[in-house]
Amino acid sequence: MDAASLAAVRISTTRFSAFPIARRMEDTVNLIQPAWPSTKVEKLALYASRRSLGISFPNQQGGSLNPRHSSLLTRCSTKPGIDSNNATSRNPAIELDSNTMAQHLATPTSNLAHPPSQFKGLVFDLGPRISWDGTEIGSPVVKRYIGDNEERWFMWYHGRSDAENSDRIGLAVSSNGIHWARGSEHVRSCADAGMVMDCSKNWWAFDTESVRPSEMVIMSSPMYSSVYWLYYSGFSSEEVEIPGFSNMCAENPERVHHEHRKHRNHQVGKIFKSLPGLACSQDGRHWARIEGDHHSGALLDVGSPKEWDSLFIAAPQVVVHGSNDIRMYYYSFDVEKGCFALGLARSRDGIRWVKLGKIMGKGKKGCFDELGVKNACVIRSQKDGKYLMAYEGVAADGTGSIGLAVSQDGLKNWERVQENPILETAKGDGWDNKGVKSPCLIQMEDKIDQWRLYYVGVGEQGRTGIGMAISEGSNVQTFRRCSGLHL
Repeated sequence: MDAASLAAVRISTTRFSAFPIARRMEDTVNLIQPAWPSTKVEKLALYASRRSLGISFPNQQGGSLNPRHSSLLTRCSTKPGIDSNNATSRNPAIELDSNTMAQHLATPTSNLAHPPSQFKGLVFDLGPRISWDGTEIGSPVVKRYIGDNEERWFMWYHGRSDAENSDRIGLAVSSNGIHWARGSEHVRSCADAGMVMDCSKNWWAFDTESVRPSEMVIMSSPMYSSVYWLYYSGFSSEEVEIPGFSNMCAENPERVHHEHRKHRNHQVGKIFKSLPGLACSQDGRHWARIEGDHHSGALLDVGSPKEWDSLFIAAPQVVVHGSNDIRMYYYSFDVEKGCFALGLARSRDGIRWVKLGKIMGKGKKGCFDELGVKNACVIRSQKDGKYLMAYEGVAADGTGSIGLAVSQDGLKNWERVQENPILETAKGDGWDNKGVKSPCLIQMEDKIDQWRLYYVGVGEQGRTGIGMAISEGSNVQTFRRCSGLHL
């Protein structure tokens, strides 16, 4: 890329504000790490051509764009409320006004089938049977908005129905992160909750079968608009095989596809191949895909047959570290080691990525993560600057639990905080007594010693829901389930 064509891009970690601030704005593009609880502003000087960030938006979700074929950014009609050195304003696109929020929250959010004693930790259940998310939900990506004496929460998640055997992405909203408002249909306006992103209709794309959210960031430019960036897992109809997991009951890409068969005296499970993708939006609800360098539009391809990530790439969670340094944590299945493992890639512009290799593999024999680790959620602690990783550990029998690891620099030097999980399956007949997985870790801004852990719980007959656990005090290793829907 010619140096004259490069434009400065800045990365900021910021807090939303309800008040606009009038000031002269630089002609730069800001990529804002969406850690809503954070107040620390960290500006990064990155370089990416405006051509590489070319964006055009459809009126409804499902469109796509290729940064190689676009020449400029399109102005958006709404701007996110951002309290930073460059732009602040209220964001009517992603917010619900007080009346609309109250109306949504007054509506039941689920078809609950659990007695009250089994609810502990559950904050978001399946939708109505006929809705787009009435059969399965998961992959919570939770963000917190702090305004003028109020807070608002947003959760992107995947859902599936009996009628559509594919995962799609939806948005739920809340005033406290506990009681959530949902929509049973596709969103129609910037004040709606509901299904916001469907699978690609392009036969050659990597995400024609299912899409699942992994992380949300915000790119803001005073000249060219403000847009949300969604990193997600996309699944195609291409099949890959995982040895030894034919009877494993877990999510795609571990959700074994249809049939199982014997292969070289080992059980082999077929799954749909997944790759990481990127989409952008003006309001968090209507999305346009940004095509990566891979021929399918994905951001990264799998490794060679002898590499650890040769089967698939899933759950791309993106973190801003420092100047010219955006990091993607993802997982795959290491065939040689026979376990799930986590890897790391880095980027300067959030679109083009370079792999750095595997950073964490399976735990000790007999531990909750004996068969590996996946679905990492990495954040930087406001208290000591260390990187914390909540991850899903897979036990020998396929059961999921949530563990915690720590790193000084967030690169390859990760250490498990303890051998036991920080959250494991519920005892008895609890709604999540078959497994807990897909953690989303949040440090509360106003109480830095308080953490929230959103997660997916699995119950009888594979029924899923989204739960929340809380940690208070200096010991982040101890989490307790909240009272959930009965608060």
